[in-house]
Amino acid sequence: MIRHTVLSKWAADATDEQQKAAATEVAKLPSIVPSIRAFASGPDAGFSQGNFDFAVTADFDDEAGYFAYRDDPAHREIVQRYITPIAAQRAAVQYE
Repeated sequence: MIRHTVLSKWAADATDEQQKAAATEVAKLPSIVPSIRAFASGPDAGFSQGNFDFAVTADFDDEAGYFAYRDDPAHREIVQRYITPIAAQRAAVQYE
C-alpha cells in the first residue's frame, strides 16, 4: 500500500468561498479516480496555531495506482483550478 498525504496552507487572501469550493472538489476525487482505495480530506480543526489549513490523504494498492492518480487529467484539473490559485504553501509525502 502507498499512502499519499498533502498539506496546504491557503494564501491570506483566499476567500471562504474558494476554500469551500476546493474542499468540495477534492472530495469528489474518490468517485473520479478508480485507483484510490481510501480517501480523507478536510480543513484543519483549528486546535493548534500554525498548522496547515487543509489536508488530503489517499491510499493506493501500489505505485502504479498512485501514479495513475497523480497523472489523472481530472485530478490535475481540480488541483489547477481550485487548489493552486489559493495555495501559499504545500507539503506532500508518499510512503508505504
